[in-house]
Amino acid sequence: MIRCIAIDDENLALDLLEDNILKVPFLQLVKKCKSGIEALDVLRTEKIDLLFLDIQMPDISGIQLLKSLHHKPLVIFTTAYEKYALESFELDVIDYLLKPYSFDRFLKAVNKAQDYLSMHERNLEQPEKEEIGFTNQFIFVKSDYKLVKIEIPEIQYIESLKDYVKIFVGDKPVITLSSMKAIEEKLIAPDFIRIHRSFIVNIRKIQYIHRNYVKIGEKEIPIGDNYKDNFLQIINQKNKID
Repeated sequence: MIRCIAIDDENLALDLLEDNILKVPFLQLVKKCKSGIEALDVLRTEKIDLLFLDIQMPDISGIQLLKSLHHKPLVIFTTAYEKYALESFELDVIDYLLKPYSFDRFLKAVNKAQDYLSMHERNLEQPEKEEIGFTNQFIFVKSDYKLVKIEIPEIQYIESLKDYVKIFVGDKPVITLSSMKAIEEKLIAPDFIRIHRSFIVNIRKIQYIHRNYVKIGEKEIPIGDNYKDNFLQIINQKNKID
């Protein structure tokens, strides 16, 4: 059971969150909070796995609240403002729900949180460090008690999820305990490039580049400010070579 709290200064938004949470069997709503200050009191006394957190609130914003926490639960931002999307990725939140959102979109976000927590619990049961083996054009990664073979050229992109990475090949990602740095050092350059703190992409899988994101499949992946110049330089070089 995932213990969660909903934080929003609007009653209608809180009621919608409560209704959605009650529809999901693996979620337990511990508390509804109308401010970040009220949420801090709950976090001091309760074990919380997941926050549904509005961003623009009086007294303390959702981003300020998250930055103030020493031990952070998983976080799903819920907001009416798209402009905070890039900053949310920098804060390693699990997902970003833009109001108004459907129940299907809500369910996708909480499934992502459940995937992360399930992987974390499995690795607590086998605490030895997971190793990743690399050989030429493929890698073996430990995932769900199995060694999974992944063909490197088939990787679309890789997403950091706190202590884990999600490797997207085909429809379903492979989740493994690893750092982004360990993955990045072993992939075949220059096909793979880090375009954001949380994302490495296979440039051969990019469908198009638009402003501050790239499109791969159905995913719009943000380009971080610190990575943008290097990324565009590599793209320009590829244009000259190809």
